[in-house]
Amino acid sequence: MNHKHFTPEDFKTGQILLFDKPLHWTSFQLANKVRWLIRKSCGIKKIKVGHAGTLDPLATGLLIICTGKFTKRIPELQGQEKEYTGTFTLGSTTPSYDLETEIDQNYPIDHVSEADVQRATQKFMGEIEQIPPVFSALKKDGKRLYEYARKGEEVKVQPRKVKIDNFEVNAKNFPLVDFRVVCSKGTYIRSLAHDFGLQLNSGAHLSALRRTRIGEYSLEKSFDLESFQKLLPSQENNSA
Repeated sequence: MNHKHFTPEDFKTGQILLFDKPLHWTSFQLANKVRWLIRKSCGIKKIKVGHAGTLDPLATGLLIICTGKFTKRIPELQGQEKEYTGTFTLGSTTPSYDLETEIDQNYPIDHVSEADVQRATQKFMGEIEQIPPVFSALKKDGKRLYEYARKGEEVKVQPRKVKIDNFEVNAKNFPLVDFRVVCSKGTYIRSLAHDFGLQLNSGAHLSALRRTRIGEYSLEKSFDLESFQKLLPSQENNSA
């Protein structure tokens, strides 16, 4: 995809930048890196930069980063429908519902057929109640849930209503189940993986996740850091 070169004024006025977040990076780290690159290349001392909708470190894919006056649009962007692809692994669970923590229990999967896997998706369509993972950044009594979880402290997490508009699965690599989900703001795909395992009278955890769309914004039109840097002004041409 062709992008125009940026000017310092572009970032001050405001930009909506689409990035493909690398594996193991936090969303905050990527936004921080983008801020640093803009400041360095444009000679700007202060610039507002923020991201809309956090991705876990073990997830990749679309992260929207806003600059300048466009940071005011972050709440609106966060509220839009999201699309994800990825993989559930059936037959085992982890405390974090993904690979951030070690497998804590194994379950039989011999009883699960491909038809069962397809049928299970129907239980999650439309508006559902979902309990967020205890290993999450949600706050309870002023502390993030993962702070309690990492100390081994019990914490009661309230269910919340989310909406799933599309949920497709492919079990050709069983016990790996590839999926595509279109869902509302606030949906935890890790919780969906966990609950999907329960629905099949087994266990499951999320083993891969990629965000492909937020509202009208698509991963296909995103930057990686290298391609973004090539479109920044060089310091030699900039005396701002």
